[in-house]
Amino acid sequence: MALSRRGFLAATGFVAAGTALSGGAVPAFALAPMAGAPIPGAIRRKVGSVEVTALLDGYIDMPPDFLVGADGATVAALASAAHQSPGPRRTPVNAYLVNLGDRLVLVDAGTSTSMGPTLGQLPAALAAAGVGPAQVDTVLITHMHPDHIAGALTPTGQALFPNAELVVTEADYVFWHDDSVMNQAPSEFRSFFLGARNAAAAYAGRLRRIAGEGQAVGSIRSVPLPGHTPGHAGFVVESGGEALLIWADTVHLATYQFARPDWSMSFDVDPQQAAQTRRRIFDRAAADRVMVAGMHMPFPGFGHVVREGSEYRFVPAEWPYAL
Repeated sequence: MALSRRGFLAATGFVAAGTALSGGAVPAFALAPMAGAPIPGAIRRKVGSVEVTALLDGYIDMPPDFLVGADGATVAALASAAHQSPGPRRTPVNAYLVNLGDRLVLVDAGTSTSMGPTLGQLPAALAAAGVGPAQVDTVLITHMHPDHIAGALTPTGQALFPNAELVVTEADYVFWHDDSVMNQAPSEFRSFFLGARNAAAAYAGRLRRIAGEGQAVGSIRSVPLPGHTPGHAGFVVESGGEALLIWADTVHLATYQFARPDWSMSFDVDPQQAAQTRRRIFDRAAADRVMVAGMHMPFPGFGHVVREGSEYRFVPAEWPYAL
């Protein structure tokens, strides 16, 4: 039976009036205490026959003045268009669990306790996905910044994943282990070098270094995305004619960087190269119509890139209604 809006409102109004006139009892509302904490972030979808689960480690409040070359008027206009304030953006830290069927692969590991109380939720998200650290076979690290590799360690500095191989890019390993580079870095960034080295040392007996574009593990391919760090990389998951490009830190502030891909971050090792890489991978994702996901995209981070002239737009993927 078709029911018009007017008919629906009339019907519901009649029922409410009838209940009041008849002296019927008002139904009780079941009360429950506020939870006070979010549900652990774990959202799963399929790429062909492969299961990919987005895992939320937490968030960072990142001010737009971290953007290189941004102007206040454009920042304010883009924020307003997105129904946001122009102040700090709440930026997630995501990781992705890839179940290949014969092995379980984690792409990035979050922060552990290295970056404050709003982060470090990856173990809870893994548990919500029904996975324990001992089940993970491989941890692929997109780059060795603390919000990507520190979570490979426990708070006491031990390897969190007792059976996993840790895979890092050759260029990033060399960069973060270069004493001359560390000694020239601003003091606030020297802990990044020590953290990267500590994580690599904890997995010394099962550390693998990869270079270039090619097979990383199983059907997952690595894609160099230099600029953010020298060895910054993404990973492509392919199965059954479908693909997902996990592009790591190509985007930090989605509100601004799709419209202004030339705006890099002040903590990019090479901001100009990062901008060139971002535009190149935006063009590739838009032309190939491939699904993307990112470590700082609004959780769960899955979606598509659309090119609009010299700008781009992100189209979030719909909820995966079925697997």
